[in-house]
Amino acid sequence: MKNPNGYGTVVKLSGKRRNPYCARKTVGFNDKGYPIYKAVGYYKTRPEALIALGEYNHNPYDIDLAKITLKELYARWSKRAFPKMPAGTVKGHQSAFKHMRVLYDMPYRKIKAFQMQDVIDDCGRGYSTQGQIKTLFGKLDEYAMELDIIMKKNSDLIHSAPIEESKKEPFTDEEVKALLKIKDKPWVDSVLFLLYTGFRITEFFNLKSENVNLDDMTMKSGIKTTAGKDRIVPIHPDIADIVKAHLAEGNTYLFTNIFGRQLNRNAYILHWDEIMKQIGVKHTPHEARHTLRSKLDSAGANKKCIDMIMGHKSKDVGERVYTHKTIEDLHEAIRSIKY
Repeated sequence: MKNPNGYGTVVKLSGKRRNPYCARKTVGFNDKGYPIYKAVGYYKTRPEALIALGEYNHNPYDIDLAKITLKELYARWSKRAFPKMPAGTVKGHQSAFKHMRVLYDMPYRKIKAFQMQDVIDDCGRGYSTQGQIKTLFGKLDEYAMELDIIMKKNSDLIHSAPIEESKKEPFTDEEVKALLKIKDKPWVDSVLFLLYTGFRITEFFNLKSENVNLDDMTMKSGIKTTAGKDRIVPIHPDIADIVKAHLAEGNTYLFTNIFGRQLNRNAYILHWDEIMKQIGVKHTPHEARHTLRSKLDSAGANKKCIDMIMGHKSKDVGERVYTHKTIEDLHEAIRSIKY
């Protein structure tokens, strides 16, 4: 039975081929009047090719885009998306993409949900990396749908490991008092600084002296989110002397190594662990941030002020939009912390 005009044809190609049947469409004619064909795809059997040709006629798509590989799609998407993203988010996507290498050269349109799931299951990493891979597949699916490469998001069918239950333990008052007793020992002041500011360790490393204001006793720092960037953190009276002493050193960054250069995470953790040994406890730098949040909650500090100090987005829409807190309000909240 002959196909309707303009429907396309299926032909068997010569020679030994894995997929010998070509579904093709006529897209024009050359100078001599011969048809110019564009392949919809290549298939093992004639029925498969006819089905593909029928699907194409039912829902036409750009044949060239249909052949775009995962690697090519990622390149196009990242060129558009990355300039609008924070550096940390970009690095997360770049890391996730490396785990997809088994699918790099595969036409994106042909990638199935089970293949995406295999990438996640075989990555050999925990919930964080698995979540990043799933997120990236979702972003690529959205872009592929925008280009009419796919008609459904296979990424909606995949899953990653659940987020592990938090095991963070805040410092006790007794542990903080133990630190205060040895505050003159090297690097102990940095631990106290983190306990009284709630800075993330990267924010701590990146805090520049020029962003410390002794007139209103505040610091400006922050990363990661819109709410966290360039936020104002009041200086607690208990660490005022620490801040002033480091500021007097005249370095670009408030806390530096012995050469006056920016701190390195691996080197700093060695100092941190040594201090933890001195007071007989095991804590991570992030648990200092967790401690401040817990203390502010226990002290009954204003929730909006807590979110502003921690760099969190307020969950309550009214608080986000209508509440405007002054620097004095933030000082009042931070002064509620007592050990």
